Amino acid sequence: MNEKAYKTMSLVGSANIAIGIVVAVIGITVGVIAIVSGARLLKEKKGLIF
Repeated sequence: MNEKAYKTMSLVGSANIAIGIVVAVIGITVGVIAIVSGARLLKEKKGLIF
């Protein structure tokens, strides 16, 4: 019984680490895209005439 619990905990721990890495990479990518698009909007704001 203890072996089954140990194997399950090992699998879940590995999966959590993998999911954490994927989420971190996605978060960094989205953050960079947001910064670049925000900078582009601020740059183009100067050319607007109302």
